[in-house]
Amino acid sequence: MNTAKSLRHALHAAPELSGGETATAEKIITWFKALAPDEILTGLGGTGVAIIFGESGSGPTIMLRSELDALPILETNEMPHRSTTDGISHQCGHDGHMAILAAVGAALAKKRPRNGRVVLLFQPAEETGDGANAVADDAGFAAIRPDRVFALHNLPGYPLGQIVVRDGTFTCASRGIDIRLRGCTAHAAQPETGRSPSRAMREIIALLEGLSDDFDSGDELAFATVVGARLGDRAFGVSPGTAAVWATLRTESDAVMQALVSHCEGRVRDIAKGENLDVDIQYEDVFAATVNAPRAVETIRLACEGLPLVEAARPFRWSEDFGRFTRESEGAFFALGAGEDMPALHNEDYDFPDALIDRGADVFLRIIDACLDEAA
Repeated sequence: MNTAKSLRHALHAAPELSGGETATAEKIITWFKALAPDEILTGLGGTGVAIIFGESGSGPTIMLRSELDALPILETNEMPHRSTTDGISHQCGHDGHMAILAAVGAALAKKRPRNGRVVLLFQPAEETGDGANAVADDAGFAAIRPDRVFALHNLPGYPLGQIVVRDGTFTCASRGIDIRLRGCTAHAAQPETGRSPSRAMREIIALLEGLSDDFDSGDELAFATVVGARLGDRAFGVSPGTAAVWATLRTESDAVMQALVSHCEGRVRDIAKGENLDVDIQYEDVFAATVNAPRAVETIRLACEGLPLVEAARPFRWSEDFGRFTRESEGAFFALGAGEDMPALHNEDYDFPDALIDRGADVFLRIIDACLDEAA
């Protein structure tokens, strides 16, 4: 029997990176065709797939979103469904999120929404921050633009199946900053005849590592993590002329992120100018903060009455591109505990717990019913 669990194992064994989830999308399409949904949309934002149950015009459109992509991580697990693609694996549990929506779809196939429609969105490229924007900007998205939108993420460190909610910001804004310095090479015996960026590179690393003390973010979290640096080449006769520093900036809100970006750019340019260096600053993996609408969070609370639920005191430090959808539609992002003793997300030995499939599907189906009750 092709269950949601077996689908997860098949997805886990054949992971694909952001933007290249073609075979993953085909597996989703094939699985859902057997359920005879009312409509299947493909190619959204690249490889995105939307499975639709119900009819537009008869009530609200409720969207549930999961992710298609995996990570460039070599899995060390030895279970039968381990990744068969060298250096790529579902160490964030997106295979489990897809399986949860598959279980929701199986339930909706047996009992269509009594009013309105439910859209199950399988989004590409969440890990790079590009997917939600690509889907929302796709011309085909207009036909399924939701009134309410929800998504979840599994969360190691919390009891298995516990629901974690929060009003306002749930996950932080983040972006990768790529700083390139250019001076002039010189003979290593006469470094004073060139312009080495080594001192500027050290100052910039110190600046970034001390941002939490140097930058006034009020009571919000704001910091940088230096993820890499490079100075010159392995040439012992040459004083370097180029350097690069890479870091991730992270804040609780988009407004503070913009202020942090302005602060960093100004300080970096001053450092480069002081050393007579050219500087270029670029950004990638840009994620807005995921901000929950209070009414949508209250819908989750009411829907999950009788289930274990906890309120998160602060936003989670990791980032999610789901914030693009909650900027346009009323919605909320929440988490499901994956077990207190589970490896952390993105660890090489993480594996999504199959026991969460039924819990996640149950929570989503409760949310659907609550939304339809509110609209009736």
